[in-house]
Amino acid sequence: MPEAHEPVPDHHALTADEQHLAKLGYKQDLARSWSGFSNFAISFSIISILAGCFTSFALGWNNGGPAAIAFGWPILSIFILIIGLTMSELVSAYPTSGGIYWWASKLGGPKAGFFTGWLNLIGLLAIAASVAYGCASFFDAFVGYFSDSWLKNYSLNRVFIEFVIILALAALVNIFSSHLLAVINNVSVWWHVIGSAVVVIILWFFLKDGASHASLHAVFGTTVNNTGFFSGHKGLGFILYILPLSGILTQYTITGYDASVHLSEETKDAAEGAARGIWQSILYSAIGGWILLITFLFAVQSVDGETKAGGSVFGIFGQALTPHVAGLVVFISTAGQFFCTCACMTSTSRMLFAFSRDRVVPGHQLWSKLNDKRVPVYGVIASAVVALLITLPALVKVDINGAPVPVAFFAVVSIGVIGLYLAFAIPIWLRWKHGDKFEVGSWNNGNKYKWMNIVAVVEIVIMSIVGLLPTANVGVPWMSGFSMKYVNYAIIVVPVALVLLWIYWEVSVKHWFTGPVRTVDEPPAEPAAV
Repeated sequence: MPEAHEPVPDHHALTADEQHLAKLGYKQDLARSWSGFSNFAISFSIISILAGCFTSFALGWNNGGPAAIAFGWPILSIFILIIGLTMSELVSAYPTSGGIYWWASKLGGPKAGFFTGWLNLIGLLAIAASVAYGCASFFDAFVGYFSDSWLKNYSLNRVFIEFVIILALAALVNIFSSHLLAVINNVSVWWHVIGSAVVVIILWFFLKDGASHASLHAVFGTTVNNTGFFSGHKGLGFILYILPLSGILTQYTITGYDASVHLSEETKDAAEGAARGIWQSILYSAIGGWILLITFLFAVQSVDGETKAGGSVFGIFGQALTPHVAGLVVFISTAGQFFCTCACMTSTSRMLFAFSRDRVVPGHQLWSKLNDKRVPVYGVIASAVVALLITLPALVKVDINGAPVPVAFFAVVSIGVIGLYLAFAIPIWLRWKHGDKFEVGSWNNGNKYKWMNIVAVVEIVIMSIVGLLPTANVGVPWMSGFSMKYVNYAIIVVPVALVLLWIYWEVSVKHWFTGPVRTVDEPPAEPAAV
């Protein structure tokens, strides 16, 4: 670990990016080998409509049905784009790994930075875990389309073993080379674009014999309440409680775009490239994701049949496609989810590296250590291990209303969404408080920040509360049939984590932590031309 205030040798040999980074207090430790497109690509890969739209589709179906998905996705996407635009402005001003935590520290002091950093790290770990587990579930289903014995002998233990293997492979890819990661993420963009197009074409033009497309009314006018709340009825409680839960589908899918921030120290022309990487990845994913979801909804043959199947996309594929064609669709999604897992691991390990570089994480000397390829290898391994541990409840089998529902997966999804978005909200709010005193970068929102930042924070607070709510009536202690295995354990994990962090802050951190640790002196201004 470099000592604080290490002088910058040969300042005039630094590139513009390195000068900007030095002004923020860091020397160029990570390899700056990523292009602006690669920066966009990693956020686009983590958002991954081939992951979120497939794996969390049931959240939208069970909590509102087709109409909730068809209308809810574009509405929430607009709010998420506003969040992204406010973050683009921040990364342009402060393009550094772990930037969200750095922003909060710069704008609100050490305490704001401490809680922001931990929320961001917890969120990233949960997102990495959920994507890897979703990838394992889809891989298992893919094999099942080509093997009756595999399908009939479904095992949660087997899926978990596949999950562990996928985490290990993603970790190895991350450890091997930063350049290789950039190449993989570039390939991932085209896999997502072409793969999504292939899925759409299949579901529009290659349905099995006897299958047909749903009507406009069925897609935009059908509602579903498969939660057990309100006896399945659709009155005021459905509007105020059930429908908001469907928004987790959108909020979870379009997240992880902070990867553009965490990789900014490895991106050329980061003040522009990382800013564009955030908002462009959100915009293109929102458009592509809506097309994909609408296509799913038009392929539904029986609303009741899909509901009995737990609202998963597998129910739709089973209704509309032959097994082998369905297997092809699932394979396209599985590969996209693996790309997404690799990208999530990259983002998580870079955040852990940056937070550890500032000595906030126990064992920081290890997590901030780089190998000869300038990769935080131990940070990658730690990220994979923690992701595995928080997904252990997925080994418990859960059926709701007679249908298999991955409650543990949904809980990890909620933890990821809450952690990440609350971390985003803190610096967004602080930037608003700074007003015109905030020194903007080359990419900024002008005076529009005055309403955009407020809208962003309000949306985040509402959806974070929604993410803590039970997703099934049997997950509520005073309801008939209650069992702990049905509980959305985000309501336990998030408050407990916040309390532990508060204790850690009061007992220890506040006595020594003063914010990000500078590794270089701020370089002097360039001499004026003579």
